[in-house]
Amino acid sequence: MSALSGDAAADAALCGRSAAHLWGLERRAPSPVELVVPHRRFVVAPDGVRIRRSRRWDDLVDDRAYPWRTTVAATVLDVAAVSTLTNALALVAKAVHQELVTTAALSQELALRRGHRHGALLRSALQDVDDGGQSGAELLCIRDVERAHGLPRATRQQVSDLGQRRYHDNEYDAYGLIVEVDGRLGHEQWGDRVRDGRRDRQLLATRRATTRVFWQDVAVEPCVTALDIGRILQDRGWAAGPRACRRPDCALRGSRAASSV
Repeated sequence: MSALSGDAAADAALCGRSAAHLWGLERRAPSPVELVVPHRRFVVAPDGVRIRRSRRWDDLVDDRAYPWRTTVAATVLDVAAVSTLTNALALVAKAVHQELVTTAALSQELALRRGHRHGALLRSALQDVDDGGQSGAELLCIRDVERAHGLPRATRQQVSDLGQRRYHDNEYDAYGLIVEVDGRLGHEQWGDRVRDGRRDRQLLATRRATTRVFWQDVAVEPCVTALDIGRILQDRGWAAGPRACRRPDCALRGSRAASSV
């Protein structure tokens, strides 16, 4: 809190990306420093500091943490409000997966923010996190690939039976299909690829196939991905078929694989 001095720092807490950095949700310390103060206070922000006032000061600030900062739930939703939906989903999933906050706490805080930029979609996403979605890519896969195109509902984070401490992101048990979601934007390490390949071969020996989808597949081309997965499911016994989503350019419009329902 060195950005403020004397009485000015008496009732001030880090918020936004500054708080996210201290909670371990942002790698780099952001600039400018973001602070929140009680609404009754008037503080002139020095250079490099952005200050906002809040009537909910007592509820927003975790005074057990040092330096003072907004609670994890408040921090996540503050940052989500100024992020793209994709980045907001990734942040929510990361905070819950790292056990920094519960979906219940996020839902409670979100209920107090009726004007939140991504409020409606985050409420739906929190249920998907509860069901096992552990990354922004997985949440997009559930929402924009599976649900939007009427695919069967997979079991999330199914424990592997290969004798390893491993979970499958999405398992369509009735059709012997596993869909793994890799949301990493960078190149995979060679060791990871070798392990993934070995696991895929072992699953094939049990008549279960694995297909892998990546960030581009769920964030940029979800309709094409749904078409591909739908065809695999149909080939393995799914009697229905995927349906076109609301996107006007959905790849399933006019596709033979699409359901007529």
